[in-house]
Amino acid sequence: MFSYNDNLRNMKNTCFAIFCFMSGVLFAQQDPHFTQYFENTLFVNPAYAGSRGALNITSVHREQWTGFDGRPQSSTLSIHSPMKNESVGLGLTLVNDAIGPMNQTMVYGDYSFTLKFSEKSHLALGMKAGVNLINLNTQELTTNTANDPNLQSSSNFRVNPNFGFGAYYHSEHFFAGFSIPKLLERSYSDLDDPNRSIEQRHYYTILGGVFNLNSSVKLRPTCQVKMTAGAPISIDLALTSILNDKFWIGSMFRYNAAIGFFTQYSVNESLRIGLATDFGIQQIRNFNSGTFEAMISYDFSFEKNGIRSPRYF
Repeated sequence: MFSYNDNLRNMKNTCFAIFCFMSGVLFAQQDPHFTQYFENTLFVNPAYAGSRGALNITSVHREQWTGFDGRPQSSTLSIHSPMKNESVGLGLTLVNDAIGPMNQTMVYGDYSFTLKFSEKSHLALGMKAGVNLINLNTQELTTNTANDPNLQSSSNFRVNPNFGFGAYYHSEHFFAGFSIPKLLERSYSDLDDPNRSIEQRHYYTILGGVFNLNSSVKLRPTCQVKMTAGAPISIDLALTSILNDKFWIGSMFRYNAAIGFFTQYSVNESLRIGLATDFGIQQIRNFNSGTFEAMISYDFSFEKNGIRSPRYF
């Protein structure tokens, strides 16, 4: 006999499965969303490599739609630094993205070359290359098609090489970028079926800036636009208040999808930590407890004078 909680849990998981199917999650894998998307610039744009002027390590972990079994879980780790020749930047991006029976791990190397228009005005061009390791546990799937050839084995594993490019401009108070981090649209299935593609090409545009309100308070508006074939355009807007270069408090709005809030704290001039949450504005919000993120970022400086100045992007 099932209890009320069991029935409620089954209903929530059924709604989750229906939502994933209607969204094409099982057939058209998209890159994960982040409330603190501005902390994952290297993930989407290789031209960002080395732009902070120091060796930087940043990690973000996201738990989406808490309360569901098989909910989306995403983790990123990015490492990048300028080289001795400061025109060149190198980076490494690691991403793990899991939802339901599908688990995807991305490992990419990043390269950038920076053109200096002035001491504080730079344009970087970048490339990234790596592999997507995709595993689908077919034992967790059911189908109405008898002897579905895509579900004959208990596990489906694929290694998909890919590459992308980007451009990133930044000055003291402004930045903008455009990128296509994965140019190739690769299929998960070995079968000749174009509808099974799960690596859709994404087009990213990012921009933002920092403005001084007074000697203690700065405002940092940012925007990220993502376009993907067969999916609605995704627009993320965020506004951050920076207090005494220590406390970062902000809110985020994802068009027709979610609203979120985040806070960060600069422990010192090198270490920054952050927490974030967002809540969907679609009907699925009634069946989960929201989304949560944690972030940590550290800048290593090898200069005698330490970190040259606070960095806001």
